[in-house]
Amino acid sequence: CCGTRGFRRGSAVLLWNTRLPPGFCCGTQGFHRAMVYFEQLKESQDAWEVCAEALAKGIYSDDHVKFFCFQVLEHQIKYRHGGLSPAQQQLIRETLMKWLQLQLMNSQPEKPFIRNKAAQVFALTFVMEYLTHWPKFFYDLLSLVGLNPHGVDVYLRTLMAIDAEVVDRDILHSPEEVRRNTLIKDSMREQVIPSLVESWYQILGTYQQSHPEITCQCLEVVGAYVSWIDLNLIANDRFVNLLLSQMSVEDLREEACECLFEIVNKGMDPTDKTKLVESLCQVLQSAGFFNVEEEEDVDFLAKFSRLVNGMGQSLVLSWTKLAKGGEVKDAAESLSAIEAKVPLLLQLLVHDDDDISANIVGFCYDYLNVLKQVRYDYLDVLKQAIMLAVMKKLTYDEEYNFDNEGEDEAMFVEYRKQLKMLLDRLAQVSPELLLEAVGRVFNNTVQRWQTASFMEVEVAIRLLYMLGEALPASHGAHFSGDTAKTSALQDMMRTLVSSGLSGYQHTSVSLEFFETVVRYDKFFLVEPQHIPNVLMAFLDHRGLRHSSPKVRSRVAYLFSRFVKTLQ
Repeated sequence: CCGTRGFRRGSAVLLWNTRLPPGFCCGTQGFHRAMVYFEQLKESQDAWEVCAEALAKGIYSDDHVKFFCFQVLEHQIKYRHGGLSPAQQQLIRETLMKWLQLQLMNSQPEKPFIRNKAAQVFALTFVMEYLTHWPKFFYDLLSLVGLNPHGVDVYLRTLMAIDAEVVDRDILHSPEEVRRNTLIKDSMREQVIPSLVESWYQILGTYQQSHPEITCQCLEVVGAYVSWIDLNLIANDRFVNLLLSQMSVEDLREEACECLFEIVNKGMDPTDKTKLVESLCQVLQSAGFFNVEEEEDVDFLAKFSRLVNGMGQSLVLSWTKLAKGGEVKDAAESLSAIEAKVPLLLQLLVHDDDDISANIVGFCYDYLNVLKQVRYDYLDVLKQAIMLAVMKKLTYDEEYNFDNEGEDEAMFVEYRKQLKMLLDRLAQVSPELLLEAVGRVFNNTVQRWQTASFMEVEVAIRLLYMLGEALPASHGAHFSGDTAKTSALQDMMRTLVSSGLSGYQHTSVSLEFFETVVRYDKFFLVEPQHIPNVLMAFLDHRGLRHSSPKVRSRVAYLFSRFVKTLQ
């Protein structure tokens, strides 16, 4: 059954059954032979025509055989297209269009993996032939599929596959491919992009209620293409209003958020960008999207937070450009727009869900840079609000698994690193306020450490530790120079080592205590009377004899560093 005649008769249905049901006729060896045979088919000079015929006529019903036929065709196009005769190239084009026509008549669509593979083959053919033999590629597709949902699905998947082949910057291309892709994009901009945009508008309007999955696909396409097409085709009242209306449809709003994010991220004139962002914000606010405390869908809020982050960062970039260019009036409007987003920024930053909070960190970081350059009467209030938000979000939650750290724990560690960047930026903007705020939290917590939760105690010590990197000091000399700073740090360190806090029964607190002691080892040169107590903590059940192997291991390393400092 492994010969070419067997393939033509349909016995390949058995050979290409990768699920291997019980009693599979050929056994493992037979299956291996089948795989070898199909690889030979790929390399054959003319076997691809058999596969093309099978696809064009819908000969096989087995999904794996259909998938393999597309693979053979893909191999031919990718590696041998240049050696095909004009008639053979025409056969490939006809095969694809006939297969697509069959999809329009089928009551059920093909499996997603087959549609994706078909889209890849369409895209490869497009890349090879659009500039030469198939300039009407998109017109042929659109005229055939119309608004048939099965056809539209393949059309949208093909557009995403074309984006991956031609535009995606994550894929490495040779210099020749880069030149070819540039020519393709230039030609598309001149000839077909307006028609494609119109087709997207029609699809979004037609399938919003009946086929939300197709609408989401189309939103993904718009988001992908908006980075390199004329933004005016998308950023107009007609199109944006349609996108905004889909923000209110539960099945569509996450993808609509992503699409709007890509539009906002598009490079454009800073004054125009400010106007675009403000028009979007006005509609979103009037529709109630800024009332984030009333929204229960955290997945949507994570997308919305990312959108707000994009809008905020775009406004900051516009303000920076306008201010540098001396355009005072427009810069003032951009700054006013930024200020209006700060309450929403703070709401998202302190949200209980860390994904929602993490997605707004970029805007917060950029806004702190703005605060370095402007003067408000209420500036200190804004800084303190951001400081409190960062301090709150640095705190572990009760579900954190210290004994078996998995993906969730790793994500929180990364999130903490983002928050540390905000703390560092706060230190640049207003070091005195940060020192005061950390001192207040630290002292209030340490005074009641016996009754405080481990999360409160750990974050209080962590904040003291972070000050060491946030506040500049030459060679770790935090206890000489600026009297206000050294006095505050010295007071906190004295409180830390004399409070008995080293005996707190939680691994996170134990580790943070010793990390902080070693971070500020220069403190013990100023107040050496605390060395004996700290050495005892290192050597007894609080440190090297701790019940946790993780604590013992880390303390051993920290102890060696501490001793070197004292020598």
